[in-house]
Amino acid sequence: MIILDKSTAVPVKRNFKRSIAKSRSTLRLPRRAGRWQEYSLAGLFLAPSLVLFSIFLFYPLLKSVYLSVHSTTPRGDVAKYIGLRNFEKLFDSGHFLSSLWVTFEFMLFTVPTSILLALILAAICRTHLRGSKIFRFLFSLPIAISVGTGSVIWMMLFHPTLGMLNYILQSLGLPAVQWLTSPDWALLSISLMTIWMNVGFLFILLLGGMEGVPEDIYESAKMDGASPIRTFIQLTLPLISPTLFFASVTSMIGAFQSFGQIHILTKGGPMNSTNVLVYNLYQDAFVNFRFGSGSAQALVLFVLILILTIIQFTFGEKKVHYQ
Repeated sequence: MIILDKSTAVPVKRNFKRSIAKSRSTLRLPRRAGRWQEYSLAGLFLAPSLVLFSIFLFYPLLKSVYLSVHSTTPRGDVAKYIGLRNFEKLFDSGHFLSSLWVTFEFMLFTVPTSILLALILAAICRTHLRGSKIFRFLFSLPIAISVGTGSVIWMMLFHPTLGMLNYILQSLGLPAVQWLTSPDWALLSISLMTIWMNVGFLFILLLGGMEGVPEDIYESAKMDGASPIRTFIQLTLPLISPTLFFASVTSMIGAFQSFGQIHILTKGGPMNSTNVLVYNLYQDAFVNFRFGSGSAQALVLFVLILILTIIQFTFGEKKVHYQ
C-alpha cells in the first residue's frame, strides 16, 4: 500500500481541475462551430428571399423616400431637392383629401360586409348538411378568379341596358340603376364587386378556423341545452377569434391597396367618386409623370396602413382568445 502525504495531494487536485477545464474548453469549440454552421446554413436558405425582398420591397421603399423629397422632370429624372414640399402640396390639395375620404368609405363598405358574409357562409357549411361540399366549392370559387376576369364579369352585370342586375330590377317593377355612371352608385357598385371577390378567401379562412374547434365542445354545449345561435356566439366566435383578427387585418390592408377593379370599371370616375388613394397615386405618377408627388402619396399610404394595423393590434388583439 502506498501512503500519500499531504504534500502530494495538492498537485493531484490541481492536475484534476486542469484536466476538467481542458475538457470543457474542448467541448465549447465544437459547440461554437456547430452554431456557426447553423447560422451559415440559415443564411444560405434565407438568401433568395432576402435578395427578392431587397429588389422588390426595400429598394422601392428607399427610392420612394428619395423621390418624395425631390422634384422630378417628366422623364422621371431628379431635378432638385425640395424637402417636404410634396407632402405640403398633398394635404393642401382637396383632390388628395377627397381620394383619402373615398378610400376610407370603400374600406368601411367592403371589410365588415365581407367578413360578416363569409362568417355566415362558413357557419352554414360547418353544419355538414346534405350537399355542403357543393356549397363549399361554390362559395370558395371567387378566389380562383383574377381581378381582371371578375371585373369584366361584373361589367357585363352592371351594363345599364343589357346587364342582368337591371333586368332583375325591372322585372320586379323597379327602375334601372346606373351602376357605374352615377356618382351615387359607382362606389357601392365597386364595393359590391370587391365583396364578392373577397368572400372566397375569407370563407376558406374562417371555415378552416371553425373546423379546428373540437367537437367535444359542441357536444357538451348541446347536452347543456344551448341553442345553436348561443353556441355560435359564446363558443365558436371566441374560439375562432385569432382567425377573425387575421381576416380583419388582411382585409383592411387589401381594401387600401385595391386598384385593378377601379381601373377597369370606372377609372376613378364618375366625378372622382371612386378615385381611391392608390388610383390617385397611379394617375399622378404614371399618367401625369409627377413621380415626387406619387412617391409622397405612397409613403402616406404606407403610414396610414401602419397606423391602422398598430391600432388593430393594440385594441383588437385584447379580445382575441388564444387556445
